[in-house]
Amino acid sequence: EDKDIGCLVITGSGTRAFAAGADIEEMRGRDFPRAYQTNMFAQWHKITKISKPIIAAVNGYALGGGCELAMMCDIILAGENAKFAQPEINLGVIPGAGGTQRLIKCIGKSRAMEMILTGDMIDAETASSYGLVSRVYPTEELVEEAIGMGLKIASKGRMASLMAKECVNVSMEVSLEEGLRFERRMFHGLFATKDQKEGMSAFLEKRKPNFTND
Repeated sequence: EDKDIGCLVITGSGTRAFAAGADIEEMRGRDFPRAYQTNMFAQWHKITKISKPIIAAVNGYALGGGCELAMMCDIILAGENAKFAQPEINLGVIPGAGGTQRLIKCIGKSRAMEMILTGDMIDAETASSYGLVSRVYPTEELVEEAIGMGLKIASKGRMASLMAKECVNVSMEVSLEEGLRFERRMFHGLFATKDQKEGMSAFLEKRKPNFTND
């Protein structure tokens, strides 16, 4: 809710791993009633409810829940050493935090099936060719590049950024007709903001806009 923050960047500690997944030792002893009654992993979905744009800067391993966490973000940037996988099948389970639902939307059915059913890892370049990540950077430059992109996004009009994210996410859930109607209503709504007036005035006056997020 901090009004001074326009974009978030999520990354791992160091370059070895973004997130290597859940604690297998902790999960091993769980039984069905406990998993079901606690609605295991449901809390992860809260990340997708954050209205501000989120960038995942993935260095190293993004396995299982780590891959799912990255897919909950709006933009995925990868270091050259990044590895992605949904290896739950090797543990006798399946992805439980969105892997079977989001991966297919990112890379298509056949490739999603292959990753989920084999548990095999893909490297950064493969992930880029599949459309899972937007860009690949040298490992040591990734976080700086992600922060740079975040600052660029944060410099735009806040209302437009929030509405753009909401419209893109809605497109994943509704028909094209409904999505187009929703987009138009968001577009119309922006004409009630000061930033719309400032942005268009700045364009016509050939200067940089001074957005106030109003």
